[in-house]
Amino acid sequence: MSSTAWKKHPLRSLICSPVETSVLVSFVSGTEPLKAVLCEKFGTPKDLVVKDIDPPGPPAPGELQVNLKVRGIAFSDLVRMAGNYQDTREPPYVVGGDGSGVVTAVGDEVAGFTTGDQVVAPGGCVEIVNVPASAVTKLPDGIDLEAAAAFGNNYLTALHGLKLARLQSGETLLVHGAAGGVGLAAVDMGKMMGARVIATASSDAKLEVVKEFGADEIINYSDGFRDQVKELTGGLGADVIYDPVGGDIFDESMRCIAPYGRILIVGFTSGRAALAKTNHLLVKDASVIGYSVGTLQQRRPELAREYADTLMDYLVKGRIKPHISHRFTMDEIVDAYQVISDRQVIGKVLIL
Repeated sequence: MSSTAWKKHPLRSLICSPVETSVLVSFVSGTEPLKAVLCEKFGTPKDLVVKDIDPPGPPAPGELQVNLKVRGIAFSDLVRMAGNYQDTREPPYVVGGDGSGVVTAVGDEVAGFTTGDQVVAPGGCVEIVNVPASAVTKLPDGIDLEAAAAFGNNYLTALHGLKLARLQSGETLLVHGAAGGVGLAAVDMGKMMGARVIATASSDAKLEVVKEFGADEIINYSDGFRDQVKELTGGLGADVIYDPVGGDIFDESMRCIAPYGRILIVGFTSGRAALAKTNHLLVKDASVIGYSVGTLQQRRPELAREYADTLMDYLVKGRIKPHISHRFTMDEIVDAYQVISDRQVIGKVLIL
């Protein structure tokens, strides 16, 4: 493949981020084509294209070649394909983020992996990737590929955020958008860390599932939530607020944060990044914490690896329980993103 052709190749821009891994995945021309879902221009899921592209050649030193069997997609993909994400990729690129599959080739200078290993790896909606071995986690026996793809970045996002917020056992954790992938993971992790979890969502049907998942209290935030949170906490408010929604939800969260509380900025599924009123923070001695899993993996890869290993141990021991909402094929990608856009998801959407 010529350098000019490579610059236009959709896989050159395949970067797994937010809530996706911030890793450049390398591809070179192979022989037989493989299927991928491409964003060829900014727009909506209806603009996505499923087509054959050049496959990877042998993995470079330090890389593994992985045949992805299951891929995870997320709301952040919609923001990115619209051209509104903070680290927007330039089209054409492969959509999606984390996934799971089987190692098919091992590059030089790679230890600890062999062909046939089942792994979690970045890659997106494509069949085969060459990816740095440092970004890959081997699956223990007994963990199926769907569960592995479902827990991936959602749980890493939750764990990283709750660690940054210094969530303590006995504190009150308020989780917004609790039925979504990162929200449900935060409910799960919060309970495991000993917090009292108050969960909010946009419908009673979603809240029933969240309650079954372990939330201590549930609130339908369609009619607001500030007064209920204050009542449930004896007037103090929540110690930690986990907010992947933003907009009006963040504004109201500022009015029910406890003294010395911490608000985690996880994302903006509402479509609006809110502005913090610093006078509220001042009188409460409270803080707002923004964070990115991509930054964690770029700046502190050793901590990202520690968290990944910890989460895998939790998964093996049954301490966390990823919830799969829907399953689609790559040919059904428009329908898959539509259920996310329509807020019909509880947990993770997988592409098989």
